[in-house]
Amino acid sequence: MSESIADISQSDFQREVLESDVPVIVDFWAPWCGPCRMVGPELEKLSMKTSAAVKFVKVNVDECRDVAMQYGVMSIPTIAKFEGGTLVTQVVGARGADALGKEFGLV
Repeated sequence: MSESIADISQSDFQREVLESDVPVIVDFWAPWCGPCRMVGPELEKLSMKTSAAVKFVKVNVDECRDVAMQYGVMSIPTIAKFEGGTLVTQVVGARGADALGKEFGLV
């Protein structure tokens, strides 16, 4: 697991994402998902390119089913951006770091 992208639990979601003072990019994933394993390193690259004004976290949908259901995660990988506790952008499927940065307005 990356040091810059924390793997959070369902009980951490409120504090780490919804109550965050900075925008949060959430990677909804599962260990058995091939495309999720492809997008992980791309998110790592993106996190290294962005400032500390953006937080990156991973949410395992197998362990955090309620959170995944609450935000309508039907396919993985789903990458979402939260600002001020609100879901503002969500993309489904593997993409490169540059494409994700553009999708979320980070580059």
